Amino acid sequence: MRDTFVATTTDILDEDPRTALVIADISGDAFAPVIRRHPDRAFNVGIREQLMAGVGGGLALTGMRPFLHSYAPFLVDRAYEQIKLDFGHQDTGAVLVSIGASYDAAAEGYTHQSPGDVALLDTLDGWTVHVPGHRDEVPELLRAAARHDGRVYVRLSVQENRRAYTNGSVLKREGGPLVVAVGPMLDPVLEAVQGLGVTVFYVNTPRPLDADNLNALINDEIVVVEPYLAGTSAKVVSDALRGRPHRALHLGPGSAEVRRYGSWRDHARTQGLDPAGLRHSITEFLGT
Repeated sequence: MRDTFVATTTDILDEDPRTALVIADISGDAFAPVIRRHPDRAFNVGIREQLMAGVGGGLALTGMRPFLHSYAPFLVDRAYEQIKLDFGHQDTGAVLVSIGASYDAAAEGYTHQSPGDVALLDTLDGWTVHVPGHRDEVPELLRAAARHDGRVYVRLSVQENRRAYTNGSVLKREGGPLVVAVGPMLDPVLEAVQGLGVTVFYVNTPRPLDADNLNALINDEIVVVEPYLAGTSAKVVSDALRGRPHRALHLGPGSAEVRRYGSWRDHARTQGLDPAGLRHSITEFLGT
């Protein structure tokens, strides 16, 4: 996904003089050629993520469409105040693109992990959040974001599904409980629910949530599986289903730090987000 992001964003910058790029050293080598070609609107500010957000906000005030990029904890957690003020308070827009996700960079330790990034953005108004599940979903999400002035967060990950799907795809329709799989959690979910009479709904744009399809597909039980902090979408799901009696289970990484390094697969297994762990949680919730 990261390579696809670099290639697509480079093309967008070459094609559209309104677009700009601000990075903070991360992916600096990959973006060096486009920075040399467009020194008036492509910048590497060094390891200064708060400055990156501030520069992006300033560019947006001039009518530019800035793309900002770093690891999720540097881009969102570290620069949260600047995101709140330089975009939200000033009512400007940008496209924030992160890598690292919740635990992709497990070997780098907790400094490079951000299970709470989407929850942080949920405290702010007006953010669209894309969580692609496959690299082929990335280009159109980026190109669509370049065509308007809203506030957009694109969360890239190393983990991905075997193929691309469109937002709102129904991959399994057998009535019964509704299982919502966000981004790269789709393949583990599909494996986990083999033989279970459930409906699987794929989402790569969890903000805004597709409330209409959610209401059309739900029976009386819903399981939401997200690649970020468990329960992040509890409120928006509850709001979407207001007035409909239902039981809900929200699965995702926990808030407790996993202090052993390992790989992202090790962390997924530890968090119960591999197929075996998901099947255990889902069948226990459903009583099957």
